[in-house]
Amino acid sequence: MRHTGNADATPREPGPVGPGSFGVGGVTAVPYGSVVYFWSDEIAPTTTRSGVRFAITSRHGGVSGPPFDALNLGGGVGDDPVAVETNREAVARSFGVPRRHLVLMNQCHGNDVVVVDGPWQGEVPPADAVVTTRADLALAVVVADCVPLLLADPGAGVVGAVHAGRPGMTSGIIAHAVEAMRGLGASRIHAVVGPSVCGRCYEVPEAMRDAAAADSPVSATLSWTGTPAVDVAAGVVDQLTRLGVTTTWVPGCTREHADLYSYRQHPTTGRFAGVVRLVDPAPADASDPAPGQLVGPSEDGARG
Repeated sequence: MRHTGNADATPREPGPVGPGSFGVGGVTAVPYGSVVYFWSDEIAPTTTRSGVRFAITSRHGGVSGPPFDALNLGGGVGDDPVAVETNREAVARSFGVPRRHLVLMNQCHGNDVVVVDGPWQGEVPPADAVVTTRADLALAVVVADCVPLLLADPGAGVVGAVHAGRPGMTSGIIAHAVEAMRGLGASRIHAVVGPSVCGRCYEVPEAMRDAAAADSPVSATLSWTGTPAVDVAAGVVDQLTRLGVTTTWVPGCTREHADLYSYRQHPTTGRFAGVVRLVDPAPADASDPAPGQLVGPSEDGARG
């Protein structure tokens, strides 16, 4: 695991809600200006605790043309770079940060974690997780079948975004990200496990399924046709539970849901994102919301 400083540059019921703060709303897409979120939630700040904003983007509300239409956030997939940057700017704006403060990773299916304290300076390092204590940064993970994992401890003022594909799940990226957050003072971490390719749709060789099961037995499953398969999201939730992290599991299979990108469904395709941002504590004279109260949008994307 690597920690360095300075940074900017994928149908189930949601899982249990963490103690005292997190919730899941209805299942309709939510527009933010041009951007359409597949799912979003928000923890209101109090005078003694940071707030947190979470979102999973959809493929709607951007400027990319077919087959990337429309809100593609992934570079290096064949889309027009100008369109991709326009889409990233729109997502940054929807989170209330400048484009340079939307922190994207150079994802590589590894287990490196970067602690970021500002926009990237120079080349973006390879990493599959970023964590921060900065409220002026929005952390993002882009996916097209892998699990977009968002982590937060509003009491400690720490958030993280993790690219949790099958290789990352089996190489320890989740534990490394949780360890990095705890190193920054987090003690009550909650996770949002975003939509990904489901086990029914993720057929793999038997040896690959067995390797995943060695790390998380619940990830071993069967495909629609009865062949070996891996449920990566189930493995992610299992690992989080064993690490003492509570979870909200957002419904949706990327291969089955037309509002999301899926590499398995269409190899030439875009990427959607999971995004998380801290919100500074409320001013001392502000009235605190009741325990567990959410302020602002709290809505799911349509079920897969």
